[in-house]
Amino acid sequence: MIEVRPDVAVAPDADDMALFGTWRVGSPQRQEAAVRTIAAAWRARPWPGAGLRSYAVLAGDDGDTLLHVAQVTDPDSARRQDLSWRQEVDAAVPGIERAGVRPARLQRSTPAYGPAEQARCVVLVTRDFDGPDIERAHALVEAMFEGSADTPPAAGMISAHFYGSLDGSQVFNYALWTSAQAHQAAMDSRPPQLAGDPQWRKAHSWPGLTSISFQRFRPRLHLTPR
Repeated sequence: MIEVRPDVAVAPDADDMALFGTWRVGSPQRQEAAVRTIAAAWRARPWPGAGLRSYAVLAGDDGDTLLHVAQVTDPDSARRQDLSWRQEVDAAVPGIERAGVRPARLQRSTPAYGPAEQARCVVLVTRDFDGPDIERAHALVEAMFEGSADTPPAAGMISAHFYGSLDGSQVFNYALWTSAQAHQAAMDSRPPQLAGDPQWRKAHSWPGLTSISFQRFRPRLHLTPR
């Protein structure tokens, strides 16, 4: 049996890895059609196996993107799982562009400032490097946590979870917020002098760091074995 919970954000487990996958579907209507078809296809199948802990689908606020987040015990077991359910999705929503899957390992998390069930927005911040370097990516995450214990969370932030890609070419911050409005308010209220903070400058000028981008998502589907 599979438990299907709509509009619930997945909170990472410390022992899990994650697979981040992105689909481009073209419109909000196609986002919703894809989510509905995924839910129906998974309900009709047994849980893929012990290697998969949970599977979530989130809709980007751009009206185009679907973010897939699979919590796995190891990436190889997840890759061996049955993907025939995608055929049903492609039949219902033809022309999906799949941008690939990026495996990553959870490195650090902030405290939980509220229950994950209250999250109605997930912000995925992606930091790209000029090439693979696991130690460099790990060091960046550690640097961002230096001295942060005494920093109060922004209003509306529930938790933030930092992953490093397995090859060290990317760092992902998967952050849970109460709403997109709360995240935008935190962005708008960021003091201009923050750019002069040594720790902020250090994290944003890390050697080999080529870009920092973020996107907001709405949780749409959370699947777990019952």
